[in-house]
Amino acid sequence: MSKEHEIRKAVVPVAGWGTRLLPATKSQPKEMLPVGRKPAVQYVVEELQDAGLHQILFITGRKKSAIEDHFDSDPELTKLLVTGGGYALLDELKYLEAGTHFFYIRQSIPKGLADAVHLAEDFVGSEDFVVALGDSIIKSSDGNCFLREMVASHREHGSACTIAVEEVALEDVHRYGIVKPGPLDSSDYGFEVEDLVEKPSREAAPSTWAIAARYIFSPDIFEAIRRTYPDSSGELQLTDSIRLLLQMGKKVCAVRLRQGQRRYDIGNFESYFKAFIDFAVSDEKYGYLIRQYLKRKSNEF
Repeated sequence: MSKEHEIRKAVVPVAGWGTRLLPATKSQPKEMLPVGRKPAVQYVVEELQDAGLHQILFITGRKKSAIEDHFDSDPELTKLLVTGGGYALLDELKYLEAGTHFFYIRQSIPKGLADAVHLAEDFVGSEDFVVALGDSIIKSSDGNCFLREMVASHREHGSACTIAVEEVALEDVHRYGIVKPGPLDSSDYGFEVEDLVEKPSREAAPSTWAIAARYIFSPDIFEAIRRTYPDSSGELQLTDSIRLLLQMGKKVCAVRLRQGQRRYDIGNFESYFKAFIDFAVSDEKYGYLIRQYLKRKSNEF
């Protein structure tokens, strides 16, 4: 991929209702729930920035203005911190100083993830782009940026679509979009995708490789979305659109989350609590104290 065709843009869908996290999400977006020190969606934005993506479009919905406020510059807050000597706290706002431009468009009617992505067509134009779900954090224990690996794979293979995947337990496949893999490539952490199935039964699942909330697309995805039929709920599923890419003769590849890389889905209370605990115990300042506290508490159970 030549320099003029480098991936520069990212789309972050954040329009979901978050009903599985009520009442916590009654008046705030689930993407703004804190995970350790930061709201969940800030980790997503920092991941995009780390991958060199500095044009970010949020696909928002009702009651999502807190996201816009969080990524807006705040001169009064900065002045307050400077005059009060809170220079250390200014470091916590570095995500606003990375030269990133934020854009917003509203998905007024929730018609599915594919519909949300389709709203980005004018923003994307003729460029390949990243889609990163705003309620899923990907953390690498070695500090490497998984999304950079995806971008490198996308360029290497000239794919129309590159999907992040993670291995899940067979009893959990009904919760995810599952891919049917082709042969592994030489890097041993990627493969071509032969098919995809949305939330299959255990018996119908073609593998245990689940789609993991990160995608890279060429603009071909927009034509596939236009050809996608709504599901029984009236929504356009992105998995169905990617299947159409395959039927259109386009190459779809997957990159696997490897050991030390983990996706945290902030979609229900169980996964949210686990994410918060994991980030809290690994906190540079407070992690030791939290680990000691949990050890003491474990003796009470």
